[in-house]
Amino acid sequence: MTPAQSSMLQALDPVLGAKGIVTDAAEIAPWTIDWRKRFRGSAPAMLQPADTQQVSAIVRAAAEHRVALVPQGGNTSMVGGATPPPDGGALILSLRRLNRIRRLDVEAGLAVAEAGVILQSLNDAALERGARFPLTLGAKGSATVGGLVSTNAGGVQVLRFGTMRGLVAGVEAVLADGSVFDGLAALPKDNRGYDLTQLLVGAEGTLGVVTAATLRLVPAVAQRGVAWIGLGSPADALALLRRMQAATDTLESFELIPVGSVRAVLAHVAGTRLPIAGDHPWHVLLEATVADAEAEAPSALLERLLAPALEDGLIADAAVAASEAHAEDWWRIRHSISDSERAQGPATQHDVSVPVADMPRFLVEGAAACDARFPGTHASGFGHLGDGNVHFHVRAPAGRDPNLWYAEDAPVVTRFVHDLVEGMGGSISAEHGIGQMKRDELARLASPARMHALAAIKAAMDPLSILNPGKLVAS
Repeated sequence: MTPAQSSMLQALDPVLGAKGIVTDAAEIAPWTIDWRKRFRGSAPAMLQPADTQQVSAIVRAAAEHRVALVPQGGNTSMVGGATPPPDGGALILSLRRLNRIRRLDVEAGLAVAEAGVILQSLNDAALERGARFPLTLGAKGSATVGGLVSTNAGGVQVLRFGTMRGLVAGVEAVLADGSVFDGLAALPKDNRGYDLTQLLVGAEGTLGVVTAATLRLVPAVAQRGVAWIGLGSPADALALLRRMQAATDTLESFELIPVGSVRAVLAHVAGTRLPIAGDHPWHVLLEATVADAEAEAPSALLERLLAPALEDGLIADAAVAASEAHAEDWWRIRHSISDSERAQGPATQHDVSVPVADMPRFLVEGAAACDARFPGTHASGFGHLGDGNVHFHVRAPAGRDPNLWYAEDAPVVTRFVHDLVEGMGGSISAEHGIGQMKRDELARLASPARMHALAAIKAAMDPLSILNPGKLVAS
């Protein structure tokens, strides 16, 4: 621990109390490793404030003593965005004790939740009142509101409801000087200059520490329909999506999956089975929902809309879930893809996006280009077709040592994939953020205008560079 860190902790001891400062290495250790266990850091202390005022005191003390802070929620970052640096030069600022839902107004369609509220807990509370927060992802049992806001999280419902940018109506945050920005009021009109709320969304804790957010709610699902479809190509899937979007506004998810990913799940996850017969190169899992119990049942709607697609050969086969159990089983296949593919061996996993119209071409041509450029590898992509988000994996050749693959091959493969994405006008980060994993690639590929703006904003809002150093932009 540096002298500056020690002095800062002494100053904060009467403010934070016994629960607020953790220095036991064993207790801190789990929070110094990222979700994928690819980045390992070190921190001599973890600060655990109980409210916004304590966060403010911590940040003010950090600025005074020139001590860096790494804000952290559920530690579910996929890009090392919440992992402290390995030199122990930063303290972890855990927001997990800020876990109150301050307000839940179903009539207004708004909830005010603190940064440490777990996504699943927020949804459970909303459902008790007949509402829901329309964002779902695999880490819903540990991801927190602060992290979701700070990374502009996405998930499988972006098709209908958008990312966190569209779901955040206001933010409360502690800025780098310790001052508190109170932007929780959900004002439909507010022309007081720069939109600080949206600036903080997706900033990955580099501009301020989000302590609470006002989030948009929607009515709870009264009925849902889930369908599994087999078809010949991603182009056919896009044509189906466009056709169904023109016919209904109830589509919530539209997941495109190659047959190889399906087979990986069936081989790896006990009890899973394909919902349809036949050997189809591509599969689609889609879901439609309605909030009105008297409306046409989504399952009947899907059957009605899919029948013409079967008749004219756009799709080869389809099944509509006959029960909630079937629907959950089918979603289990989708949510098990990443783990199942990892079980097949080391791979580079890329969260990227391309224009929706180009996603079919990227899935086919991008995979072929990677396989040709790196003999013995196997590339494939799956993801959210409606928003162009591709989870693009390149598996190492059989027998390749994992350590050598990640150290020597993976960086070269990643640069190649990112160049393909950039060539299509896409983004190297669709929903996981930049963190430390993609920081150098962002600097390599982004336009000078973008990088200048990012650096200028960071310098202006965090001139001492004490907030999440080394993430998103070089500090």
